Formats: sequence, C-alpha cells, structure tokens
Amino acid sequence: MACSVARQMARNASLAGSLKFDSAGSHAHIVGRRMDARARAVLLSRNYEPDTSRSRQVSEQDFQQFDLILAMDTFNLEALQRQCPPIYQHKLRLLLSFAPESGATEVPDPYYGDTAGFMRVLDLCEAAIRGLMTQVSV
Repeated sequence: MACSVARQMARNASLAGSLKFDSAGSHAHIVGRRMDARARAVLLSRNYEPDTSRSRQVSEQDFQQFDLILAMDTFNLEALQRQCPPIYQHKLRLLLSFAPESGATEVPDPYYGDTAGFMRVLDLCEAAIRGLMTQVSV
C-alpha cells in the first residue's frame, strides 16, 4: 500500500521521473503473493493505483540500489538490519519516522482484521509519504 501511495504522490508532485519505489518483504513466506484484495479495495477507494506485481523478498541488490529502505515495524526493521551489509545500514528506517505527528511508530499489520484496519494503514502510509515527499522535494 505504501508503495502505491508513494508512486501517486510522487506523480502529483512531478517527482515521478526522479524517484523510484519498489516493495519487498523481509521474510520468504510472502514471496509470490498478489496484493490483498482488501488493500486493493481501500487503495481504489481513494483513487490510488494498486501495485499489480507479485511480492518478493528483499535482496542484496536492494541495499545497494536504493537510497532509503523503509520498514513498517520494528520486527521487519530488525530483520532488515540483520540482512543488510554494514555499509548500507544508514539507509534503513521506519516508515513512520516521516510522520511523527501520527503518534505511531509502527504500521500495524491489518491482515487478520477487517477493512477498518486497512483504512488505518492507508491513513498512516499517506501521512508518512507526505512527510517523505516534503523532505525529498526540499
């Protein structure tokens, strides 16, 4: 969801040509899955274009290629820290570090809940990506 929001906000800010976003998981059990239908529906309800790719696991190349790698929660951040070579550790951050006003530090996993949980995740993603965009466009 965060990737879809980021792509749209970058397009809206005329930054799409200079920013690249991708989504990957820190654990192998997620590989090959499509976006959850509830996440897709929530994104569409706010006019975001859902990502159509299948999930993949973070790779060594990601740490080299991307300037910033954002985790949704500390569990995933710690997994990334274990996998990331020391030279790239500075690239790892929590997504919500860009939204201190949200009052949250982690994006909750909405998978076992209802649509309201996905709406909350979208709210948090929007807040964080807005914060990120203000730092990128400065």
